[in-house]
Amino acid sequence: MRIEKLKAEHHVKVEWVHFPLHPDTPAEGRSLEDLFAGRKVDRKAMHAQMKARMDAEGLPYGERTMTYNSRLAQELGKWADTQSGGDAIHDALFRAYFVDARDISQPAVLLDIVERVGLSVDGAREALETRTFQAAVDADWELSRRYGVTGVPTFVAGRSGVVGAQPYEALEELVREAATQEDGEE
Repeated sequence: MRIEKLKAEHHVKVEWVHFPLHPDTPAEGRSLEDLFAGRKVDRKAMHAQMKARMDAEGLPYGERTMTYNSRLAQELGKWADTQSGGDAIHDALFRAYFVDARDISQPAVLLDIVERVGLSVDGAREALETRTFQAAVDADWELSRRYGVTGVPTFVAGRSGVVGAQPYEALEELVREAATQEDGEE
């Protein structure tokens, strides 16, 4: 919603760059309890804070107990970016993972999501089976490391960035700052 508004009002081109969030998560997933063990994290408070942020932005947010390896979902996202109407996959993957607590590491789950957004299930299956977009995601991970990305979402425009669910005004300021930097270079 905020991104769509930025696109409309500031003619922003959005490019999804993937980030290795917990890439060591095993195939069966990992409980959030295990993930945060020993970190003195109050998961209930953390969830309440995130839910409040999402509610403020009009975004849905569920309560998960597990984290899953998102590598194949990221490869699917790269594939979808090459398809007409492929932008829809990103919101659908967000909803599947953060709202419905689905295991997005599973090809069957990913193909169900593809079908729901109206993309080619056969095309997606081929991309997942042949790992066609593996190198593209590897390049994204490397770019994320070079930018110093430590969390998602991270928004980058020009030479600046902001991390986390930001209010529209913060994203708009980021875009304006990048435009000013660009104008100064000409």
